[in-house]
Amino acid sequence: MNHRGPDAPGGYFAYENFKLGHNRLKILDLDNRSNQPFRSADGRYLIILNGEIYNYQELAKQYNLSLRTKSDTEVLLELYAAKGREILNQLIGMFAFVILDTHTREIFAARDRLGVKPLYFSLTDDKIIFSSEISPILKLKRKTDYDKIGLRQYLKLRTFFNGHTGYAGISMFPAGHYFHKGKISCFWELPFEKKLPPEDSELRDLINSAVKYRLIADVPIGSFLSGGLDSTIVALLSNKPHTWTVGFDDCNEFEWARLAASRQNSVHTEVLISREEFVELTKSMVKQRREPLSVPNEVLIYKMAKEVKKENTVILCGEGADELFFGYDRIFKWANDNNWDLKEFSKRYSYGSHEDLEIVEDAISPFLHYEKAIDIVAAFFQRAHLHGLLRRLDYATMLNAVEARSPFLDHRMIERLAGVSFDYKMEDGVIKAPLKRIFKEQIPAEIINRKKIGFSVPLDSMPFPIQGGVTSMDAWLQFNLSILNIDVKDIL
Repeated sequence: MNHRGPDAPGGYFAYENFKLGHNRLKILDLDNRSNQPFRSADGRYLIILNGEIYNYQELAKQYNLSLRTKSDTEVLLELYAAKGREILNQLIGMFAFVILDTHTREIFAARDRLGVKPLYFSLTDDKIIFSSEISPILKLKRKTDYDKIGLRQYLKLRTFFNGHTGYAGISMFPAGHYFHKGKISCFWELPFEKKLPPEDSELRDLINSAVKYRLIADVPIGSFLSGGLDSTIVALLSNKPHTWTVGFDDCNEFEWARLAASRQNSVHTEVLISREEFVELTKSMVKQRREPLSVPNEVLIYKMAKEVKKENTVILCGEGADELFFGYDRIFKWANDNNWDLKEFSKRYSYGSHEDLEIVEDAISPFLHYEKAIDIVAAFFQRAHLHGLLRRLDYATMLNAVEARSPFLDHRMIERLAGVSFDYKMEDGVIKAPLKRIFKEQIPAEIINRKKIGFSVPLDSMPFPIQGGVTSMDAWLQFNLSILNIDVKDIL
């Protein structure tokens, strides 16, 4: 996985039957002293960390830590040495990490609350493997069968749910959980008790704080900028010199992105991709990842990140705002106006055109304890649907050694807005009404009033084979599986 950390690749430590490997992308404290695996001051603990602890400086001051570096890695490790798992609830950030205790020969692993950073694992009677990507686990396991449930999820819902991957015996580590003494336990759950909405000043402060934290870096930062509301807010508040957008010559949002970029006077770059390049990049990404891609625009993000790397190592984006503020208005309005109905939900959410209600019910089952349809759908989008988008964002950027950061996934904002009424988030039927109200003086009116448009890819005109009787989305999903030599007939 050198692509994830080309600045200090091949970091390695072996202790008895434990092996830790790390490839570092230098973002905080560029000195080699912060390379990983990183050892605690007393020599007892070693850590490999993927991600960022944004409030590491406050934590270091709060606990009066004596430090050898200026990295968040050291702060996290020394706090774990002193406080154990209790420290997890004090972290603001995105992270997946593994710590080895050389005294007790125990492993501690954890993943951030929303699962912004990926973590996969394989657990057998005599071996456990953790990894940021699936392909290294496949090499270490040597022989692995496909997971039929996972592949059915993919064909129907475009991604994987409830820990499944495309492979039997390889699972996605659950967000907001930790591993210790052979058990996986939860340290954070989405709080969904009903609460009053925040004042505009409170929400503005939360958004400003979330963006400010994600500007902590010792390397250049830029912003994805589609010209939509979410990315425009993030780019505006970050006020960094470089902004980026991507699209096809006949299918793009360049006009809107230019309008947004002109308001903040950024150095704006438009990245073009052709249909032929889209198909070839899909093939190469799937082969390297050993997993099918979920959202087609992952290929566009990859193409854009390749250009971003020439100027920026960190990129900000608006991911998470649609889940937080009910931006998918069609399905959220239905859920607010009706009682729960699995078939109706499937009609509005499914991506594969075939019937497979068993898989849809399995995907949403962790959230069916909520009484109202709007609460079921809101929790599903915030915890489950989001994973597919985050998997897309992380892989497409990190394949180019670019770290993506998403202010709207700050857990403090998510906790504050969970359980707030539908009428607040979509006041008078206006999508993302609070954001539009708060930022109406700073963002061009054309963008505030713009109808929501997804990050679209013209699948209908892509030069990959489309089998008779299937939609263009079916063709996309099947094309991905065909790259891995998986026959759809063996799944359905």
